[in-house]
Amino acid sequence: ITMALHPVIQAIIDFSAGAAGGTACVLSGQPFDTAKVKMQTFPTMYRGFIHCFISTFRQVGLRGLYKGTTPALIANIAENAVLFLSYGLCQDVVRFMLRMDKGADLSDIQKASSGSLASIFSSMALCPTELVKCRLQAMHEMEASGKVARGQKSTVWTVVKTVLKTNGPLGFYQGLTSTIVREIPGYFCFFGAYEWSRSTFAQHMGTDKDSIGILPIMFSGGFGGACLWLVVYPIDCVKSRIQVYSLAGRQEGFMKTFMGVIRTEGVTALYSGLTPTMVRTFPANGALFLAYEFSRKFMMDAVGA
Repeated sequence: ITMALHPVIQAIIDFSAGAAGGTACVLSGQPFDTAKVKMQTFPTMYRGFIHCFISTFRQVGLRGLYKGTTPALIANIAENAVLFLSYGLCQDVVRFMLRMDKGADLSDIQKASSGSLASIFSSMALCPTELVKCRLQAMHEMEASGKVARGQKSTVWTVVKTVLKTNGPLGFYQGLTSTIVREIPGYFCFFGAYEWSRSTFAQHMGTDKDSIGILPIMFSGGFGGACLWLVVYPIDCVKSRIQVYSLAGRQEGFMKTFMGVIRTEGVTALYSGLTPTMVRTFPANGALFLAYEFSRKFMMDAVGA
């Protein structure tokens, strides 16, 4: 019989497991993410994903592909820690609203809804760090296309100072609307697909969700990630542009940017950079959930739950 954990300890475990997952996710997926942001903001500069990859590597070396890793780590650790903490709490909220028992199992749709709700909170942690990350990643292209002055040293700190100087603290929340608009449907699909895939594996293997093994967990994480990105990619493209172009001072809102891209560049521009994203989602989200599930299990066992 497992005793119910003290809610604070449960919260700390969910938070830490989320942070571990976030770290694994960034380290395995960052080069693909850099290619994605560059292709979203400058779709005509690169023929495709491989071209973007190789030319970045030639011009700036491996460091160029890991540009923005520091804010990405902070962003992802913050987002996933808050996300999985909220995911646990939001599951309790869903149980409360449906008048279910404290530890009752939720259906996959109910878990998807909990994830969707949780993403609103994680957006608050994610938006500022994501803004800094996108700007660092696209700095080279911004300079090359003459959108900003050349030769500014770009580090996490200089980007932070620029934002504070030009827009004040609220400047970090440029693109918050598109972040939230992206996260709510995105995480519904993310957790929904992850849980559904795990349930399906469990059924076919005739075991329970928790003992399906490493590869099915990684596949389910990747599958969840793929569903998330297919749904939110156009929204994410608009967000990347708002966050990167606001560097040059002119700032349109979400709808204006969205319609502008469709009018001037066509719908396909919204999907520029989808390939590295889809390639990335399997190793990165596989690593995310693997690290999350294992560190969570490890900590739960350690406290004797």
